Amino acid sequence: MRQQVEYGISITPMWPDQPVTIGLAEFAEEAGLDLIGIQDHPYQWRFYDTWTLIAYLAGRTSRIRFFPDVAVLPLRPPAILAKSAASLDLLTGGRVELGLGAGGFWDAVAAMGGPRRTPSEAVEATEEAIDIIRLIWSGERGVRYEGAHYQLAGVHTGPAPAHEIGIWVGASRPRMLDLIGRKADGWVPSAPWASPAGLPEYLDRIQQAAVGAGRDPKTLRCVYNVSGAIESSHSGDFSGPVSYWVDELSRIAEFGVDAFIFWPGNDDPLGQARLFGEEIVPALRTSRGR
Repeated sequence: MRQQVEYGISITPMWPDQPVTIGLAEFAEEAGLDLIGIQDHPYQWRFYDTWTLIAYLAGRTSRIRFFPDVAVLPLRPPAILAKSAASLDLLTGGRVELGLGAGGFWDAVAAMGGPRRTPSEAVEATEEAIDIIRLIWSGERGVRYEGAHYQLAGVHTGPAPAHEIGIWVGASRPRMLDLIGRKADGWVPSAPWASPAGLPEYLDRIQQAAVGAGRDPKTLRCVYNVSGAIESSHSGDFSGPVSYWVDELSRIAEFGVDAFIFWPGNDDPLGQARLFGEEIVPALRTSRGR
């Protein structure tokens, strides 16, 4: 049985906008939203470090969950990433999930000392990273792992996280979708490259891969990033009044979407977040019996 649909907002980690950043997190907590996603682009000079910001905002809230949307694996070694996620999950009482990305802005990654990877290497490295993250969360001693991109040489793992952290992968290529079905806990698509019309095909591929690996596809989550504007009239995809958003997200949820992360699409992110959290989400929850 699928769990209830969850709702959250994305916070752009701009350091010049600290009051907005804090205000969005505090509003999301007060409004009863479920998740805050924060994009991870360490090479972007205008951005805070995502993990540092998540830790800071988690300390200013008490209930809402956080996840990197999505963590750039080429710049975040998976053993350290797993340790960081487990540590923060314990410190926050189970309020951390883990979004992973294989990388894509390779010039920027290389500028910070990270590797350049071909598409094939990126898939291999992501699969190895998922294996290593799960090993680091196992609590076992003397763990070893020998991969083409990552290795463990007798590490004593721990601590285990406070809850079963979801590993959600943001990707669109066929081999990555197959990997999600075989090994991840969920998929993080974004509307700019995964339109609502294309979601069923993507999800079908993930589900078929899950079945082929002997997994129950119903256990895999779909956390959909939707960027747009809540405004008086409908002017395109994810742009329109509250009633349009309620109808559209209700329709998309039927494809198998488990969570919506709203990325405010104009120059008033807090005002947009308020419309989403105070008008759209309550209407959606009422219509879906929650």
